[in-house]
Amino acid sequence: MNTEDKSILILLSNLPQKGKVEWIGLRPERKAEIEVVNSVFAEEGKGLVGDRAYHSISENRQVTLIQYEHVMALPSLLNLLEVNPALLRRNIVVSGINLLALKGRQFKIGDAIFEMTGECHPCSRMEENLGEGGYNAMRGHGGITAAIVESGNIKIGDTILLHKNLELI
Repeated sequence: MNTEDKSILILLSNLPQKGKVEWIGLRPERKAEIEVVNSVFAEEGKGLVGDRAYHSISENRQVTLIQYEHVMALPSLLNLLEVNPALLRRNIVVSGINLLALKGRQFKIGDAIFEMTGECHPCSRMEENLGEGGYNAMRGHGGITAAIVESGNIKIGDTILLHKNLELI
């Protein structure tokens, strides 16, 4: 590995920021109204208890997360006063950490450990939920998907921090 490649790996592995859980929502069934909760149990390999993705066939999309900072940017893109996080159909809203910086890593929220599995792109429901242009406003702001690696409780106010760099092990 050359020096430039090592320098990039060092930069990518440096994530001193800690995030914070701002909001938690569960989708009990497809197209059902989001249930806002203060805490939830994340079960390894299954999902969030009470969410429709629990026991889902998709191991890669057990949990969806979105950045608070992106939620706050949406009203200006849509000419709205505010956007309710429940309209975005994500499970957890976090602040203070760049979710895309978690690519190839495990991270801890509360007692649970997660692994980023991909980006969470918007769906056509964003036009319905946010109005005309909702889909395009969400592009690049949809958050991430994650798998639960170790079970645990998570609650509003919990810290989110880097647990392990998978690429560097």
